[in-house]
Amino acid sequence: MPPGVQPASGGSPYGERRTVGVGPYVGPWPEDPRLDPELLAAGDHRNVLDEYRYWTVEAIKADLDTRRAPLHIAIENLQHDLNIGSIVRSANAFNVAGVHIVGRHKWNRRGALVTDRYLNMHYHREPAELAQWAQENSYELVAIDNQEGATPIESTALPAQCVLVFGQESAGISPELLELCDSAVEISQYGSTRSLNVAAAAAIAMFAWSLQHQAARN
Repeated sequence: MPPGVQPASGGSPYGERRTVGVGPYVGPWPEDPRLDPELLAAGDHRNVLDEYRYWTVEAIKADLDTRRAPLHIAIENLQHDLNIGSIVRSANAFNVAGVHIVGRHKWNRRGALVTDRYLNMHYHREPAELAQWAQENSYELVAIDNQEGATPIESTALPAQCVLVFGQESAGISPELLELCDSAVEISQYGSTRSLNVAAAAAIAMFAWSLQHQAARN
């Protein structure tokens, strides 16, 4: 850890609850506009990389903005699905350029663990608004859905600039949104279940896109 960073105290992960993060900064505070005085004084227990300890949310987001992947994620929010938060968290891990919520503006943030603060969030009342955004910004809409006619993700060349589209846990992507997508891709399965959990499917799809495009960017 950098000089002055004091690891947070915590016991063993077995039996006692482990404290995540770092304690108050030890010594004279660095003269760095990216640092948050409140975090320097009280400690930083957020779920962020060590290199971002004590940084303000705005500074972290600005740094991530300099190296976003040209990938967007769209999620239908028709039933206040608990999986949306988990998908948003994965989107943060892959540092996507944007996350689009289609439908209800209010979504269940519990699974996101406030990672949405570091993302560029977009909201669309209906599928047509998302399709218009994609057209205006030269992005293809790629449905991730195990529907008839979908191509296997492992043998599909995903566009570098695309929006991966995900539906609700039980219903999948709505017919209205599916009709507006440029293509459909499915994740191959080998067991008895009809479908993957949508949050798991989203993580797999983002990783598949990264395998095809991130190496060329790095």
